[in-house]
Amino acid sequence: MVRVTTTNRRGALRAGAGLVAGGALATGCGAGRDALSAATPGSAPPARASGHPTATSHAAPAPRAYPGQPAQITHGPRTRPQVALTFHGQGDPDSAESLLNAAEQRGARLTVLAVGTWLDEHPGLARRILDGGHDLGNHTQRHVSVNDLAEPEARKEITDCAERLTRLTGSIGTWFRPSRSPTASALVTRLARAAGYPHVLSYDLDSLDYTRPGADAVTRKVLAEVRGGSVVSLHFGYPDTVAALPAVLHELDRRGLRAVTTTELLS
Repeated sequence: MVRVTTTNRRGALRAGAGLVAGGALATGCGAGRDALSAATPGSAPPARASGHPTATSHAAPAPRAYPGQPAQITHGPRTRPQVALTFHGQGDPDSAESLLNAAEQRGARLTVLAVGTWLDEHPGLARRILDGGHDLGNHTQRHVSVNDLAEPEARKEITDCAERLTRLTGSIGTWFRPSRSPTASALVTRLARAAGYPHVLSYDLDSLDYTRPGADAVTRKVLAEVRGGSVVSLHFGYPDTVAALPAVLHELDRRGLRAVTTTELLS
């Protein structure tokens, strides 16, 4: 054990002050990439590479039941001027950062349904999403056609991703969405509930951004069909989506529709 003396205590305090001063001066789905880009100016700070919560991280919320809502939720209340933009969490982490930054700069919040293998490759993005004020949920471990699997394999797809989320954030995530299908089979719905998700999150508006139709086509599709309570399906990993989001958010704002998390939409 090192004995703390008056001399080395003073040295430690001086070193700590120097560190503080120095710190003040320093500052389907697409295929994944290997590197996470640095956040752009004005964005939330990136999470630690380990993905473990920091002292300033938001607590990761758990799933909750919404009385009166069906087992599979497709939209929120039509009487509220709010919509939920939900993203399949897979693909290029740079595009994920760009979309999160663009939303945050306009005061919008997203819902991200993350694929477990994507979290394995980019663990810091789990806390990055939560620390930006967004919802984070489960989109299965490997993004396979979960409705077509036998019960043990389907259960494992759900629980493996839930375990990744728990390890990285302390929660299984607020939502579950089946992979390769807008809705879950009766079996997958039951397995999701057993894993801790009272509802399956579907959607009522498919942007079709994964077909790579161009940013203008994505924008037109969303704005032609969106209305109060809409849950919109979008994807990380597609340049068209990155290019379309600012125009979508601008027009939603002009129409008086706020982009909120699905939790807020249903609360």
